[in-house]
Amino acid sequence: MESITKNAISIEKVQSSKIALVDFDNLAFGSVFSDHMLVCDYRNGAWENPKIVPYGPISLAPAAKIFHYGQSIFEGMKAYKDDTDSIFLFRPKDNHKRFNISASRMSMPELPEEYFMEGLKTLLELDKAWIPQSEGSAMYIRPFMFASGEGFHASPADAYKFMICLAPSGPYFAGKVKVLIEEKYSRSANGGVGYAKTGGNYAGQFHPTQLAKSKGYHQVIWTDDHKHENIEEAGAMNIFVRIGDTLITGPTSDRILDGITRKSVLEVAESEGIKTEVRTITVTEVVAAAKDGSLKEMFGAGTAAVISPIAGFGYRDTDYELQEVENSYAALFKKRITDIQYNRAKDPFGWRVEV
Repeated sequence: MESITKNAISIEKVQSSKIALVDFDNLAFGSVFSDHMLVCDYRNGAWENPKIVPYGPISLAPAAKIFHYGQSIFEGMKAYKDDTDSIFLFRPKDNHKRFNISASRMSMPELPEEYFMEGLKTLLELDKAWIPQSEGSAMYIRPFMFASGEGFHASPADAYKFMICLAPSGPYFAGKVKVLIEEKYSRSANGGVGYAKTGGNYAGQFHPTQLAKSKGYHQVIWTDDHKHENIEEAGAMNIFVRIGDTLITGPTSDRILDGITRKSVLEVAESEGIKTEVRTITVTEVVAAAKDGSLKEMFGAGTAAVISPIAGFGYRDTDYELQEVENSYAALFKKRITDIQYNRAKDPFGWRVEV
């Protein structure tokens, strides 16, 4: 695979920064964008040198295959700034690895690690002033790739564009989340693309999620595509269930994304001596545990919120509430992980990477 150095990345700086127009005390998630973005084209069977340019619109032909056959993938990451103004990433090589897994599944070219890491670090250094420093805030990072090659024939494109955009974001707080266990729609299927971070996976979630919201819920709990008997994901997050003192999450598969926060939760749990089980979780088991009081916690795990506690769930016209518990696993995991991310604690796992 190709390699690249920082010196090979060309930089075109903005003439005038828009940072003074941003209210960093009231940042919504993923809706404000920094001054610059990284762009790198794949043409004639090879990746060209990356460029950093002012953030702005891009031009594509109407026949670009992204519009017709949906070849697109992305990652979600964050950069954190500690009280000494140092910048840190959290498990970035895991993001790169998963990016290429997604690329392979979508018949897209893999991206060399140096392009991903050096491009990202150079962009973050350039827009360092945009990284918020207040509690719970971070720089959300969106690496993505899509088919820019043209043609109406149903086949992989011959050209692609890799980009990274940065969005300074405030604390992601969803409040008490109430979810609906889905019994009709499926997020993914065996042999499908559920394990890839491709745009269509998320587009397909919007309709059933809106239906759930119309019934008073915030999100959907996805179940298996065959009989809707097994709990698989919570909205766009991996799901964890605590029954008694045991933490349970489903195994990764063709249908379930191999979440980086998910892996981190499992490793923190092991270090804390918490019993974990990676196995199939049935809806019947969860409903029975809710009825007999052994269901202590349910929460989603993902980049945006890190941990998103679930306050209750609906199933077949019945709502089940979860009472707040002392010594919450969700609270423990969120503190352990965010303390590492923000350089407030030692990192015994080797997850934190300084830029």
